[in-house]
Amino acid sequence: MKFLEKYDFSKEDIAEFLNNSPKKLIDGIKENKKLVGENIKYLKDLGITNYQEVFLEYYDMFLLDHSNFVEIFAKYEPEDLVEKIKKNIKVVEYL
Repeated sequence: MKFLEKYDFSKEDIAEFLNNSPKKLIDGIKENKKLVGENIKYLKDLGITNYQEVFLEYYDMFLLDHSNFVEIFAKYEPEDLVEKIKKNIKVVEYL
């Protein structure tokens, strides 16, 4: 999971993630590093500053095909969406 450091995840966050996540999903993320990275980068580029928090809470959605992942967020006004996620990441559940 060292690849997450490239996206500014701390070693502590990665260790906590590994200790508290199902092995099957961890394996899926390891096997799909490129896809997960693309999806993280998309959120970062969108302006979501707490993308690490979003990933750590909703890591399974980062295994979605990139076009499907983008589609989830593209339905909304970017500035409004970024502000809502910044205030409360639980908004992601309802997208």
